[in-house]
Amino acid sequence: MDWKEVLRRRLATPNTCPNKKKSEQELKDEEMDLFTKYYSEWKGGRKNTNEFYKTIPRFYYRLPAEDEVLLQKLREESRAVFLQRKSRELLDNEELQVGEKAGAKCKQFFTAKVFAKLLHTDSYGRISIMQFFNYVMRKVWLHQTRIGLSLYDVAGQGYLRESDLENYILELIPTLPQLDGLEKSFYSFYVCTAVRKFFFFLDPLRTGKIKIQDILACSFLDDLLE
Repeated sequence: MDWKEVLRRRLATPNTCPNKKKSEQELKDEEMDLFTKYYSEWKGGRKNTNEFYKTIPRFYYRLPAEDEVLLQKLREESRAVFLQRKSRELLDNEELQVGEKAGAKCKQFFTAKVFAKLLHTDSYGRISIMQFFNYVMRKVWLHQTRIGLSLYDVAGQGYLRESDLENYILELIPTLPQLDGLEKSFYSFYVCTAVRKFFFFLDPLRTGKIKIQDILACSFLDDLLE
């Protein structure tokens, strides 16, 4: 059915009651209603012919605009809850003491894959307890640092801008024992020097942001914390 032809016939039909002539505005409203109806039917029918598209997963999520305050707050809250949940999955010192009492948290470390990684040249097919302990501590530290850095990722895209990294290092300074004697007046110089080093080596294209994975993979963060 051609909806344009239907509209023409409908508008050309004389009024059944000659005493009730429709105004120009009423005719426009009726025309718009009919157009919306037939356009929706046409669009819906066209959509149903592409059922295959329903199986394609969604791969783009639009970031909230600056004026969409409610969506921004909802996004921040959901990310905070997600990071808190990931933090609860980490092992603490007491859980590392007795693996069998730690529950499901330890299962990811007591696997054949981890054992094969740590097995080297032992003639009896054993791995070193200290080596295993250091491996677990390293993994836990990486996850903790990953969560800590993600708290400063405002956009939630896995990147840190220069201001984000500055805030992270600035709040990290009081927790570093080797900087106990550093006066607060020098904090800005220390932060600027550290941030410049990160961006010089990890942002060669000068995009203004660094991947959190690159920060964890390089040795700069280890040097900063030592």
